Amino acid sequence: MRLRPDQLARQLATLAPVYLISGDEALIVQECADQVRAACRKQGFTERQVFHVEAGFDWERLVAEASALSLFAERRLIELRMPTGKPGDAGSKAIERYCQHAGDDTVLMILCGKLDGSSTRSKWYKAVDGRGVTVPVWPVDAAQLPRWIEQRMRQAGLRATPEAIQLLADRVQGNLLAAAQEIEKLRLYSVDGSVNAETVAEMVGDSARFDIFGVAERALAGDAGATLRALAGLRQEGTEAQLVLWSLSKEVRTLCSCAEQIAQGHGIDRVLDGAGVWDRRKGPVRAALQRLPLPELRQLLQLCQQIDVATKGGSADDPWQLLDQLALRLAGVR
Repeated sequence: MRLRPDQLARQLATLAPVYLISGDEALIVQECADQVRAACRKQGFTERQVFHVEAGFDWERLVAEASALSLFAERRLIELRMPTGKPGDAGSKAIERYCQHAGDDTVLMILCGKLDGSSTRSKWYKAVDGRGVTVPVWPVDAAQLPRWIEQRMRQAGLRATPEAIQLLADRVQGNLLAAAQEIEKLRLYSVDGSVNAETVAEMVGDSARFDIFGVAERALAGDAGATLRALAGLRQEGTEAQLVLWSLSKEVRTLCSCAEQIAQGHGIDRVLDGAGVWDRRKGPVRAALQRLPLPELRQLLQLCQQIDVATKGGSADDPWQLLDQLALRLAGVR
């Protein structure tokens, strides 16, 4: 069953055995995933396991874990993070087998990037769509962004003038994570819930501010000093570490995927085009691929997982210190 992101909450009253959330809009994908996690907790799925699909991933682990009895809880959520959306032959068969034998005590949530036409026509995708729920997350283009911002402001209890909405849309330039942050800031500082253009102009920073994606851009460019200053600025502003991790981990996954394809003999230009890297970003991405070998990138993926655990209170590590390490290593500092 295919649903839009805004239809997911209603469906979660009765959990499906499988969910597939896909797309490049990190904020919306994460919020959909959070809704599934919250619904699982509410309905007694108290254990959570996370698998990261990387080169050499053992797909039999997924099938085995799904059928194994849990030692800690009767019901559990299994998250399968598959950045490329390409499980390969072994992965396709494993997902199909899972869908055929999915039980009531386990929910599988697959998170991946944007899926192309061949993926949505594949047997594994059809198996998920027939047995569970697929949620494709489409980009919010420039024409749709003001309406998206208006809806988001209403949800936050804000009443904004058309001029304020358009000014905010111009300032964030399609960055939904930045837009969500700015709306939250406006909510906190608004006295009566009214927002006009003057308020936005005063409170919403311009492109020079320390934004989430700015950290990733500085790290890709290899500017370690600017990267640390940007991270410090975000921390001082009260930005959630999880939001910063989304941006940095997205870059690491893209680099790792590109490096794997290059190692298989594919040309870098073709690989970058296939990964959807914009022309203006190809230079920094090329430079990052040259200074970061594939084993290093795989280690960075593991560090991203470690930070994810820390941001959720699953370890005693300081997530901001780990983010410093991740950003510096991404910038080429060992």
